[in-house]
Amino acid sequence: MITKVTTGLTPTVHWVDRDGVQGRYDLNLLDWRERQWLFVEGPQGPEPAWLWLTEQGLPMLPDRWNTVFRQANQRCKQALLTPQERETSRLLRVAEIRGKVPYATPHSMRHSMALYMLILLNELMDKKYGLTAADRRDFAQLYGDPWWLVKTLLGHKDVETTKEHYLRPVMHLQLESILAFDTEDEHGEKTVETKDLNGLFARLARETSGIQDIEVLVDALPVAEAS
Repeated sequence: MITKVTTGLTPTVHWVDRDGVQGRYDLNLLDWRERQWLFVEGPQGPEPAWLWLTEQGLPMLPDRWNTVFRQANQRCKQALLTPQERETSRLLRVAEIRGKVPYATPHSMRHSMALYMLILLNELMDKKYGLTAADRRDFAQLYGDPWWLVKTLLGHKDVETTKEHYLRPVMHLQLESILAFDTEDEHGEKTVETKDLNGLFARLARETSGIQDIEVLVDALPVAEAS
């Protein structure tokens, strides 16, 4: 049972076991097996300190997430593909069929978070501070740019790892043009297509093969159901 957690350079978790023996350990050195047996005092008694719990309220083992995502992918396939399309295994489906249904994994959620945070941080920096290109360079030298912040969130040592492996789908795009709230169509007319973040991500999904827009996929749901 956790009694307290200290902060500072080396956070330490203090506990007392079922026999009343007190102990403590460096929080950063606890592995997942030890963490899953830590408890806190809840309003109705001891509760797991583990963030992710099963339906029974017990700590979920890390590999159980694969089952959660596999079942979610099966539900998406059932809803978005016709019976004929489902007969072919995913690896043998043509690209057009595979593109109709999302295939999510815990790691793909990490990629999605990285993309979302990159766009959000760029958008917030542009809107909140109103910085020019030169101002942004100065700001990045002092405080770090959005790439550096995303790198930190992902726990990468080198920002090039973040750019090369996690955000490769947007490497060919200029973020400044993506984030422009006033863009021009082919006739030179101003458009507000990218007025909000939903519009930004919808545009990215249309222009980049490595990104899916779930709302576009769900629009096909009535067709699949009717089939």
